[in-house]
Amino acid sequence: SSPLFAFPAGARSATWAMPPKKKGAKVATKEDGEEKANGASEPDAEMAEGKAEAPQEEGRGEKADTEAKKELEADASPDSCPKVKAEEVAISTSDSTLNVMPTAGGRVLMTLTEGGFQYLLAGARATAGVKSGRYAFEVKIVECLTATEIQGAGRTPMPHQLVRVGVSTAKSSLFLSDGPDNVCFDSDGFFIHEKNKKKASQRFTFGQTMAVLLNLDSSSPNANSISLFRDGVRISDPQPLPENLRGKVLYPTITFKNVTLQVNFGPTPLVPLPFKCPLLGAAAAKDLEIIAPAKPEGGKYEVVFPVGLPEQGFFDWVDAFVERNPGYTELSDRKILDWAAKSGLWRAKSQGGGTSAPRSNDKPDVKFGLPLMDDMSIKKVLDSVVPLVKRNYVVAELRSNLVASDRSSALQMFSSPDFKKKASVLMGEPSQDYKDAIQARMLADKVAKAEAEKKKRAQEEERKQLLERKRKKAEEAKKRRREGRVDGAEDENEDEAKEEEKEPEAKEDEDVVVELSEEEKKLFYRKSEIPDLTEKALAKSFASFSLPTREEGFDEVSFVWQKQTGCEKLLKDWVLEKKKTQRVQDLQPGEWFKEQFASWQKTLPDWKKRLSEWKDPVRRKALIAKKKEEDSSAADINAEDIDVASVDDILDLGNGEPLFANFVYEDWTLLNMRYELHLLLHAFQKDLNDPDRPSFGENHLAFYYNTYFKKAFSLKIFNVETTADFIELVKDTVQLDKTTGFFHPELPEDKPVADFVKLAEEDRRERQRRIDAGDETAKLKFSRPAPQGQPPAPKGAARTGPPQPPRWSRPDVPGGRPRDLPGRPPSYGGSARGPPPQKRPYSSAPPLSDPGSKHARTAYRSSYGSVASSVGAPSFHRRP
Repeated sequence: SSPLFAFPAGARSATWAMPPKKKGAKVATKEDGEEKANGASEPDAEMAEGKAEAPQEEGRGEKADTEAKKELEADASPDSCPKVKAEEVAISTSDSTLNVMPTAGGRVLMTLTEGGFQYLLAGARATAGVKSGRYAFEVKIVECLTATEIQGAGRTPMPHQLVRVGVSTAKSSLFLSDGPDNVCFDSDGFFIHEKNKKKASQRFTFGQTMAVLLNLDSSSPNANSISLFRDGVRISDPQPLPENLRGKVLYPTITFKNVTLQVNFGPTPLVPLPFKCPLLGAAAAKDLEIIAPAKPEGGKYEVVFPVGLPEQGFFDWVDAFVERNPGYTELSDRKILDWAAKSGLWRAKSQGGGTSAPRSNDKPDVKFGLPLMDDMSIKKVLDSVVPLVKRNYVVAELRSNLVASDRSSALQMFSSPDFKKKASVLMGEPSQDYKDAIQARMLADKVAKAEAEKKKRAQEEERKQLLERKRKKAEEAKKRRREGRVDGAEDENEDEAKEEEKEPEAKEDEDVVVELSEEEKKLFYRKSEIPDLTEKALAKSFASFSLPTREEGFDEVSFVWQKQTGCEKLLKDWVLEKKKTQRVQDLQPGEWFKEQFASWQKTLPDWKKRLSEWKDPVRRKALIAKKKEEDSSAADINAEDIDVASVDDILDLGNGEPLFANFVYEDWTLLNMRYELHLLLHAFQKDLNDPDRPSFGENHLAFYYNTYFKKAFSLKIFNVETTADFIELVKDTVQLDKTTGFFHPELPEDKPVADFVKLAEEDRRERQRRIDAGDETAKLKFSRPAPQGQPPAPKGAARTGPPQPPRWSRPDVPGGRPRDLPGRPPSYGGSARGPPPQKRPYSSAPPLSDPGSKHARTAYRSSYGSVASSVGAPSFHRRP
């Protein structure tokens, strides 16, 4: 846990009363302080901090007591100016993060800790900002929360409990230390501005009242400073405000995590300060700027649902909208990720933070290695909390806002009469203001990229010059050593002086004028390195995209860039175009396909079995004899003279010969592909049932083939390079439309399977005629895939027939493993009769001529791992 709450109330005094370090003890370095600032909370660090602070708090003697009485601030003079109303100074309900739960009339701030919320910071800003004068506000920790955490591979942000108190400008980040527009003290005793942290105060913990003093009184010696008090005692010298904050209205701001706070703006302090100073609730009206809670237009808060197409400026429009309307809170996954990053959560590349992870602007890959963050339980809690927090929202969910069912679910969250639901359609050519803003952002991105490249070139040039200087020095030193010169040191100094004189000045890159190209000036939308939607998400849902209507539950539907008719046509054309290029990820084979394919899987093996019977000489002779008995003219039938189209029975041409008697592997393969593609195209139409997408293109053939037949499709099997070449082999069954790019079947879905054999036979005869005429290109040579579970044949080896066991295996040995046979020594080179080659030992085996020698008793490992250690054990070179 955090050192903030490491000590119980009864043990703090003992900790702070520890004696100071002895002389000669190790002094904490700057690096140690930085380590503590990064969240270190080890006991040693706590004890060291307690020792360092103890002399400041007690045991100083009379001199310390005298110095403690010298307060740097004087009492405030009486002021008769009109005062603000105390109830006007409070924590703003609209200018706080969604996990801040104010209670007790806004005087107590609680935070959500369910699931991943225990890792997220909460931030809140006051409604009153200080323009001038000197005023204070108080914060007290009344509860420390310890949530249940599930350990993961990620790094948990430390400390678990955290409090930061300070000031910030209006409309700046609610997280203190995020950006240049705020300053703060944290509970570890650091003063923070942006990324700069320094030890400027002492820690504060549970039960202590912290008072933040903001001095903007120009007549005070401590003008433009901020101080921190603990239980009425100063624990920080006045810290000067950064230059960028001077002259601006500063609002009290609090950032906290896993604690409950009491906030007091006055008029009565919880603990008096050592000098008279009013709290903000008793300030002069002229010194404060009050931001009154914005009243919703028409008495209802507005919830905006932007509806736009991917890669067409959706998120740029949302960013511009929130910037123009800071009173709107964005609800999206990307904002949750941004919130987590500002809360100190860190993502490694192995946890999704790298570029290899599938990411999109709509659904970023939220993986921190922390189970309670990665399960997106935060979003579930937000869905319950958001309707209770009355403010304006913009729901920036790209895919969900385009799908009618998802829009209806989102509208249910805002069913309260306090909300007005508005859909803003962003389609077509944008307005000129939007174009100008996008052009400016594109130019800024281009300038930033050019500056980065310029800096990289300068660093590379500097590196080359450094290497060149080192090389020259090494050569000179080598030369001096070779010549045996004694005065090497003096020469080296002379060389360095000459080198400095001759060293050329670093070339400064001229400022390159960065401009947008003519093509970039024509663009309406800015291109992002990260897509708006992943390919999988787009392919799964784009066919369901639609425009919002009032019937869905919207109170208003506005078309921002084009009129409704134009948007409807644009969306329809966009979907039709995507149907040509996107595949249906969730398509599943239907019942019709399953029945037809199951029947085909039974029929094809029966035909191959019939062919094997015909090729068997014994069976063939008996079959012909039987046919002669039935019809004496059967012997005169020649299969090549029969017209394929006139065949009634493909299993018997009249003499017992099947129509496919001359089929080889290539013919069977093409027959199978004809029927499978025919079945695939008709099943696709039935299962998808989309008149706008009757078929698919060649880019998706392998995907759908695997979806239906559960096996891969490869052109290499057919020894062709392109899909068009493959279609040429089965053009009587399937064609590829050059206009639409879609496949379409040539045969009706109820075509008898026997007709596919006739098509295959006609194609075989045509190829044979071409071969007989001398056309070598008509020969087919397909690659046979290796049998399942069988390793591929060695390169250059021809494998025919059933797979044979290894020649060195023994069928009489369990598992086919060889054994040392009597009279046969193990082989090193390998042979057709022996096992595979094995590694030769580093040294030859010792002779066994002397049974009593120590070599004879040495353990030797046999060819297959057995160990022999007795006298006369077999060696690698001698038979036993």
